[in-house]
Amino acid sequence: MRNSLQLLIIVSVFVLMSTPAQAQCPTWSPQQMTQEIVTLKNQLEKWDIAYYQQGQSLVTDEVYDRLRNKLAGWQRCLGEPVDSQPLLPQQGTVVHPVAHTGLKKVADSQQLAKWMQGKTELWVQPKVDGVAVTLIYRHGKLVSAVSRGNGLTGQDWTEKASAIPAIPQTIPVSESQTVLQGELFLKMTGHQQSASGGQNARSIVAGAMMKREASQTLKNIGVFIWEWPGGPELMTQRLIQLTEMGFPQTESFTHRVNSLPEIERWREEWHRSELPFVTDGIVVRQPQEPEGKYWKNRPAQWAVAWKYPPVQQITEVKGVDFSLGRTGKTAVVLNLEPVRLDDKWVRRVNIGSVDRLKQWDIVMGDQVLVGLAGQGIPRIERVVWRIAHRSPIDYPETASFNELSCFQWTSACHEQFLARLLWLGGMNGLQIKGVGEETWGALVNQGMLRSLVGWLALTPDTLRSVPGISSKKAEKIYAQLQMTREQSFTRWLSALGFPSAALGRIEGLHWDDLLKRSKADWMSQSGIGEKRAAQVMDFLHHPDVSAIVDYLAKEQVAAFSK
Repeated sequence: MRNSLQLLIIVSVFVLMSTPAQAQCPTWSPQQMTQEIVTLKNQLEKWDIAYYQQGQSLVTDEVYDRLRNKLAGWQRCLGEPVDSQPLLPQQGTVVHPVAHTGLKKVADSQQLAKWMQGKTELWVQPKVDGVAVTLIYRHGKLVSAVSRGNGLTGQDWTEKASAIPAIPQTIPVSESQTVLQGELFLKMTGHQQSASGGQNARSIVAGAMMKREASQTLKNIGVFIWEWPGGPELMTQRLIQLTEMGFPQTESFTHRVNSLPEIERWREEWHRSELPFVTDGIVVRQPQEPEGKYWKNRPAQWAVAWKYPPVQQITEVKGVDFSLGRTGKTAVVLNLEPVRLDDKWVRRVNIGSVDRLKQWDIVMGDQVLVGLAGQGIPRIERVVWRIAHRSPIDYPETASFNELSCFQWTSACHEQFLARLLWLGGMNGLQIKGVGEETWGALVNQGMLRSLVGWLALTPDTLRSVPGISSKKAEKIYAQLQMTREQSFTRWLSALGFPSAALGRIEGLHWDDLLKRSKADWMSQSGIGEKRAAQVMDFLHHPDVSAIVDYLAKEQVAAFSK
């Protein structure tokens, strides 16, 4: 259940607030800090009421936890008492026969290896992501189910447990009392944690257990037993008997391990494989445990958790960068508080156009949910919290730029002109080796390039005069630039920005042949509609493009020589 164990809340807040990113206080006035704290605190209280009193999860657990930690950080910055606990319902008055312990978490394999030192028998399990529960059987009959609560007392869930088919109402034991601790989870089919994440399964289960009326969700809840206080000392015997009781998944997903690499293999397999439940990591445990009467509601000494990297992370927007591209469109990149997703750190994310940024209504200080799209490219999933004090963004003026602007350099055109040069010399253009953004920028800044193809007139001597270009490098650059004179007509047009949809329709043609075609001629070509035909005609008859073609012919570039 969301942060229902108050001790773990305090520990998690302390750990998160101790990291460098969290330790930095916003540069706000005390008045703004107070306003942001009040606004966020009110929102968290609304979510708490919905969650604990109505069984409704209005926000994912990850979002909730991050924002509660954010609130605690702001309160520390202002010197206020840390409001580290959610607005909890009454924890219930039903006493656990054995206290629920928490799990100490290791951050990586090095910490796990340190914990493993001196331990001879270890077992590994998936860390099933659900809601903790105590099941109490007397003479083999289920008499009580208790929510975790604060670890010592919880709420009576017996009625709900009786409606869950996965919980046996009777078990084949002879003891007068059997206490089992486990995880109620949402049954899944072929769930891949690495691809799908938590899917808010924990909150769905919690909501079903806390609603007053029974719901259909109860039929789709499973149970994974991870503790049997007073059970058989041998793990193998314990697992066999749990299966005989009607809890077979514990045996199926508990394995003896002898080394760290073996644990890492199981962790990777469960992270990538299809499983019947959501997991958020693994648990490594010893079979030896103290007697249940000695258990406390704090992290156990005989087991640790090693969590998976999250599929999505919440982070804060630190700034917004605008860059004018080759086609005159302005790209927008958000600078983020660094977060780790999978095996990479995400510090920036491209959200597309200015219009897209306006649709998102994102400003500095907002909290956004970041995930990884195909090929591991970071993307914004949604805005999870909007800062109360919203400083407006100074949007750039983009109306004067388009696909046919900035073939010549001006101060206003500097950014788009450089983007055109990068495209021209890149893989989709003339493939000029050894000439990249730094070299193009130096040539422009030295006033040596004012036309998109003016570099054809450069000599080794002029190149050597550019700071940072040695004599040897100047000769190599000059050779590469001159080699472009033999490039094909199609490659030259691609480099100049000819509409890509029509490139496949110009093979074997000359510039004059293209000029003779009408808009209707282009529209008759497969894959070219009215819009693309208009783009082709605009390009072919643009005065700057015509001037470039004339210059290329004068320079005796093969593709434009008659």
